[in-house]
Amino acid sequence: MDIPSLRNDTPGCALHNHLNNAGASLPPAPVIKEVLGYLEEESLHGGYEMAAAYAQEIAGFYDATAKLLNAKPHNIAFAGSATDAYFRALSSIPFEAGDVVLTTDDDYVSNQIAFINLQKRFKVKLLRAEKLPEGGVDPQSMKELMDEHCPKVVAVAHVPTNSGLVQDVEAIGALCTERDIWYMVDACQSAGQMPLDVAKIGCDFLSVTMRKWLRGPRGAGFLYVSDLALGAEYETIFPDLAGGVWNTADNYRLVPTAKRYEQWEKNYALVLGSKVAIEYALRLGLENIEQAVIELATYTRQQLSELDNVRLLDKGGKLCGIVTAYFNGITPSQISGALKAANINAGIATTINAHIDFTEKGVDWALRISPHYFNTKEEIDAAICVLRQIA
Repeated sequence: MDIPSLRNDTPGCALHNHLNNAGASLPPAPVIKEVLGYLEEESLHGGYEMAAAYAQEIAGFYDATAKLLNAKPHNIAFAGSATDAYFRALSSIPFEAGDVVLTTDDDYVSNQIAFINLQKRFKVKLLRAEKLPEGGVDPQSMKELMDEHCPKVVAVAHVPTNSGLVQDVEAIGALCTERDIWYMVDACQSAGQMPLDVAKIGCDFLSVTMRKWLRGPRGAGFLYVSDLALGAEYETIFPDLAGGVWNTADNYRLVPTAKRYEQWEKNYALVLGSKVAIEYALRLGLENIEQAVIELATYTRQQLSELDNVRLLDKGGKLCGIVTAYFNGITPSQISGALKAANINAGIATTINAHIDFTEKGVDWALRISPHYFNTKEEIDAAICVLRQIA
C-alpha cells in the first residue's frame, strides 16, 4: 500500500496522530465528499426526490457489503450502528422461559447487558463458556455446554472492544451448524481490519459498525442475515413498512430479504458514505489491510513492553490491531492528558467496558492504542515517547 498517498487521502492525518481507530477511525476524502455532497443535494431538491434519484447508488451499498462478507445483497440490512443491528437480530428470536443463551466472557458490554435483560424479561438462562489458558473462548467448553444445554442462541464477539484478542468464530460456527443452533457474531471490531467470510464463519447473524476499521461515517452499520434465518421468517419486535407489507386490514407479510430488519427511515447520506468506505477497503484488499494493521500493532506491543511499570493485557493465540496496556501507579487522566497535550488520540477502557476480563486481569482501566494501515511507526514512536516520560 502507498501509505503517503493514503495519508494524503485522509484529511485528519494532517491534524492529529490518530491511534484510536478501534473507537472511530478517520474517514478518507471520498467518504467525506460523498456524505456532504448528498446532504447538500438533499437540502436543495428534497429528501424523497434525492432518494429516488440515487436509488441505483443506494442499492450499491448492499452489493458492496455483500462482496465484503462473501454474501448476497439480499442478506444485508442497513442499520444505525452495530448495536442497532445486533439488537434487531436478537429481538427477532422467539425466546421462551428456560431457553439458553451461550456466550463468552469477552462479548461486548451492550450485548452482555442485553443477555442479562433477557434473563429478567423472559427467564432465559445465560451461560458463558470457559476460556483457553492462552486467552479466548475454549471451543471444547462451547461444545460441552451446547451438548448439555441445547442453547437457543450462541453469541460470540469476534474481537472484543477491550482487547487485541481474535476469537475462533469459525470453529464455533462449525459446532453450531452441526447442532442446528442459531449463531450470532459481533464483528464490530473485526470488519475492516481483517477479511470476513460469513460462509466460513457459518453464522446466521453478523453485526458491523461503519465508524471503526471500515472508516465509514458514524451513525451507520449493517446486519448480515443468513438464508436459513430468512427462511425461518423471524422478525424484529416492531417491524415497520420497510420490513412488512400491510396487505389486509389486520395482517401484513414480511419482505423476503434482510431488509425486514431495517426501518424505513434512514440517513441515505450515511448509506452512500458507507458504500464508498466499503469499496475503498475492498480496493485496498482486506488481506493487505490486515497485514499492515498487525505489523503496526506488533510494533506497538514491542515498544510498550520495554517501558517500566507497564503491563500488556492482550491475550490470545491470535492478536489484532487493538493494543491494551496497564500502567502501574499512573491514573487514566494522567495518560489521556499527556497524550492529548501531544495531539495524540488514543482510548481509555474501564471496567464498565469489560467487567469480567478486567476483573480477571486485576485492573480497572487500560490504555487502548489501535493503529490503522494509514498510521506510521513514527506516529507510534511519538506516542511511546510521551508514555515513556510518564511511566
